[in-house]
Amino acid sequence: MEFENDGVRIEVPERPEAIANGNGKANTPSSIAAGSPALASPPALFHILVKPPPPPSRLLNIMDNFSDEKNNNSSSSSEVEYESLPETASTSTHMIAGAVAGVLEHCVMYPIDCVKTRMQSLQPDPAARYRNVMDALKRIVRTEGFWRPMRGLNVTATGAGPAHALYFACYEKIKKTLSDTIHPGGNSHIANGAAGCVATLFHDAAMNPAEVVKQRMQMYNSPYKRVLDCMRTVWKTEGAGAFYRSYTTQLTMNIPFQAVHFMTYEFLQEKLNPHRQYNPSSHVLSGAMAGAVSAAVTTPLDVCKTLLNTQESLALNSLNISGHLSGMANAFRTVYRLGGIPAYFKGVQARVIYQMPSTAIAWSVYEFFKYFISKHHRERRSTY
Repeated sequence: MEFENDGVRIEVPERPEAIANGNGKANTPSSIAAGSPALASPPALFHILVKPPPPPSRLLNIMDNFSDEKNNNSSSSSEVEYESLPETASTSTHMIAGAVAGVLEHCVMYPIDCVKTRMQSLQPDPAARYRNVMDALKRIVRTEGFWRPMRGLNVTATGAGPAHALYFACYEKIKKTLSDTIHPGGNSHIANGAAGCVATLFHDAAMNPAEVVKQRMQMYNSPYKRVLDCMRTVWKTEGAGAFYRSYTTQLTMNIPFQAVHFMTYEFLQEKLNPHRQYNPSSHVLSGAMAGAVSAAVTTPLDVCKTLLNTQESLALNSLNISGHLSGMANAFRTVYRLGGIPAYFKGVQARVIYQMPSTAIAWSVYEFFKYFISKHHRERRSTY
């Protein structure tokens, strides 16, 4: 006979012989299944078995998801959600993750960005000629103050948030659309590069005014003490167009930069993280290598952009150029006249040193937020 209630089953043998075990010995309290210390020792004629309640359905769902991820099943819903995110929240999620990644990227690496701007100066003041990045940082801090390399950070952080929100949201949307058209169900390097190019249009439109103000405040002996002073002075003396004077050059630089950047990153992810799971080490390494390659390739364009943004007075005066320099073609000619071919690669060391950790931070932070938000969505959905 069996009696069961709330997970506790009591077995009563039909005959006394049934209580004997395989050795012919009667069962004793010590042979009772462990796990019920609160129960008193029952008579030998009874078996009391405590059966745990079944796990809740949410736990089963989580266990199933974990099992699917562990088996690296490419059709697993968890992996699809991590890569593309839920359609109902994808745009806002990409924008939030992108904004946080952009602000952190620029804030953490801002001192190196200051050094890069100065090392790209074509006719620097004798007091602003540096041997390398570390020499520049030490001399700037020693001669101009501890916080001098951080001047202009506030305007950069303000511009980086919306610029990177548009950047990543646009990239993810266009990449998915083009990939589905070019290579349904797979990854297309052409789609990655094209998505990066289009995303750059929105990013630079939001970021270019902040870039102009930032670089003017980073230069040696900058006359501007505050961001608002710089903005007012540029507006009054050069007009609103000054904030977008380098926009075409910036696009000319950033479109190939981002095409190389995204294609390199996605290619390395295919090699290092083929199942596209959340893997911080692969995101950091892929981001750093993508940043280094794209930065080195596009340094000549960055030098021209810096000249257009800063309107470097010593360099322009040495060539008897009056007024304001404008246009990418003029910038290229001016750089060549001032220093020949080597001038196009001024500051390449600082640019690579800046871009490697910068893109590593951006991608690792962005991928973390994608993982975190998609995981939260998956767990919330499993409760229903």
